[in-house]
Amino acid sequence: MLSRIVRRRALLSSLRSSNGATTRHLIQRRTLIAAPKPGSGPLMERRPDRELPNIEGFRWWRTMPLFVTVIALSSVAIFNYQKLSSPVVASTLYALRTNRRARELLGDEIYFERQIPWIAGEMNMPRGRIDISFAVKGTRSTALMRFASARPSPRGMFETTEWSLEMPDGTRVDLLDDSDPFKGLVGYSMDDEERAAAETRGFRQQVK
Repeated sequence: MLSRIVRRRALLSSLRSSNGATTRHLIQRRTLIAAPKPGSGPLMERRPDRELPNIEGFRWWRTMPLFVTVIALSSVAIFNYQKLSSPVVASTLYALRTNRRARELLGDEIYFERQIPWIAGEMNMPRGRIDISFAVKGTRSTALMRFASARPSPRGMFETTEWSLEMPDGTRVDLLDDSDPFKGLVGYSMDDEERAAAETRGFRQQVK
């Protein structure tokens, strides 16, 4: 009796193992439909046994130089726009239009030479350093305007050191005479003691 039970269990286990091997064998030998190729047209049905297409790896190092170039050009354009929209540039351009010597050299309708002007140089108002130049034109001629100003102390006033025009032939014309048209470019107001100290050092005073 015991031997029959053992033989039955052995037979059942052998049948189960053979069925499992056959199932695994069928799964392993299951055929897959090839993935669609470029230009083969739209897929009209969904199949779970369709192969996935091969995806080429993204080579980021090819686009890195282009990305760095775009970031650099964008940064330069932003900094130039900040200089262009500064009241310093507007003040110097207005003073140039109203200056008699500048009108004699450039003529009327003085404005930027280029449609998108380039403001070269440094404009650091918090540190009290301004040294810029940009191309201008009039009805008679063109020139390169240079403007430089410095603030001796954090609470002092800006003092113009250069305001000139460089003509196309290289001639430099100084526009800064005895009267400074940029006296209003001040960083902070001064009290009585600081104003008296500024008078002894020869700083220009703010127009009231």
